[in-house]
Amino acid sequence: MISLLTISSCLHGEATNTSVVVDVDGNPLQTNTKYYIITPPGGGGVGGGLALSIRDRRDPCPPNAMQENDGASVGLSLKIFPADGKREIGLHTDVNFVFMAATICVQRTVWQLGGLDRITGRRYVRSDGVVGRPGAETVRNWFKIERFNGREGYKIVYCPSVCSACRVECGDVGVYLENGRRWLGVGGPQPLLIAFNKLKLQF
Repeated sequence: MISLLTISSCLHGEATNTSVVVDVDGNPLQTNTKYYIITPPGGGGVGGGLALSIRDRRDPCPPNAMQENDGASVGLSLKIFPADGKREIGLHTDVNFVFMAATICVQRTVWQLGGLDRITGRRYVRSDGVVGRPGAETVRNWFKIERFNGREGYKIVYCPSVCSACRVECGDVGVYLENGRRWLGVGGPQPLLIAFNKLKLQF
């Protein structure tokens, strides 16, 4: 009886770990598909979608990831690429986020966690990462999607599993409010509550 319970518990844990992330329509998130990351309708969050902008004119490139102040703005669309190569995006899976936009900088628009800012001491989400190549050289490019404490929405977490030998400081992706702008970073006051809205083609 004990062994059967143990097996049942393990199987249940595996099922939970392989749960997929769904969009606002209840459909599983698909890799290489355009989505907007928005504040969940009725979720009590503030701000709009996500985009790229220059935070420090002295260090303009690569640009920083930020949240629009206008709650009606959906921001820039992005694509998600999981390290496991599966078609559907699973919870707790290492993923790359890629904004579908051109910038004035020559760098790529793949999310990358920056180092400690020399003035604020904060870690901001910037761009210039690469898609794929999981390992030590790309460890700052990988994020995870997790449930937001059982609420109707998700949060993004920096805690990559792509390099077992790397020492990383894990944390939720939240918002730092600075001079009226909302910058994404790790270790903010609280996680950013999000939802995924698939880009619908209009004809």
